Amino acid sequence: MRIDICRAEDIAVLERFMPSHSVDGSHGARFARQEAGDSSYLIPWLDGLPVGHAEVRWTGCEAPEVRAARPGCPELNGLFVWPASLRSRGIGTALVRAAEERAVARGTGLMGLGVGDDNPLAARLYARLGYRPTVSYVDRWAYLDVDGERRECADPCVFMVKDLTLASGPLDVKPA
Repeated sequence: MRIDICRAEDIAVLERFMPSHSVDGSHGARFARQEAGDSSYLIPWLDGLPVGHAEVRWTGCEAPEVRAARPGCPELNGLFVWPASLRSRGIGTALVRAAEERAVARGTGLMGLGVGDDNPLAARLYARLGYRPTVSYVDRWAYLDVDGERRECADPCVFMVKDLTLASGPLDVKPA
């Protein structure tokens, strides 16, 4: 497996193998933020196919509660492994480590991420990787459904933070 920064030509491949929840294309939106310098869109590839994604938002989490509690903390957003049969095989861990390595290379001492209250499996993974809960918030997002209707969503979450200056040893992890 390799993890690369998303390229323009990857968008069509991502949409074919991991369709966006939104007809306006969340892969394209993530790529546009990357092109603007606001994020890095990471794609893991296995046997020539994309098997997930994660976006490091250098501008931080948009939730006001998080911005107040952790100003300037980059956010690892949209971590996703697909298909589901590949979960719990190290791909998510490798994506987190790749994001942390990028943050350290940029001179950033912290990395944060949000985890839904309804996702205890992910919360355990992040805790195992050194992330600690800091603030509860409601993640608000929207998407366009297949009929072009805008759907608003609100998910209770906890923002978890890791101090990257305390990391010891290499951050690279080889997935199973």
